[in-house]
Amino acid sequence: MTISKRKPKKQPPQAKPGRNQAWQLQTAKARFSELFRRARSEGPQWVTRQDREAVVILSAEEFERLSRRVQQPHNLVDFFAQSPLAKVELSLDRRPDYGRKVDL
Repeated sequence: MTISKRKPKKQPPQAKPGRNQAWQLQTAKARFSELFRRARSEGPQWVTRQDREAVVILSAEEFERLSRRVQQPHNLVDFFAQSPLAKVELSLDRRPDYGRKVDL
């Protein structure tokens, strides 16, 4: 009698909490129109390859919303001009500082 020392077969990844569904790459390719529809109606869809998270499919609106948040001005002048503090009056007057007396 021989005992088989086979490793148990890995189960396909399950959807993690907060995610709608994890699709295997082959399934995503075969059912792309469903994947597309779900990304638009249910939110981001995760696609795995070899049991690892590979990509996330999301609607164009969601992508625009997310990418707008990280857009930054092209230069420092635009950055300060777009700041919510741009119109705040600042008093830049200071008393002259003549240093302090130091005993040597």
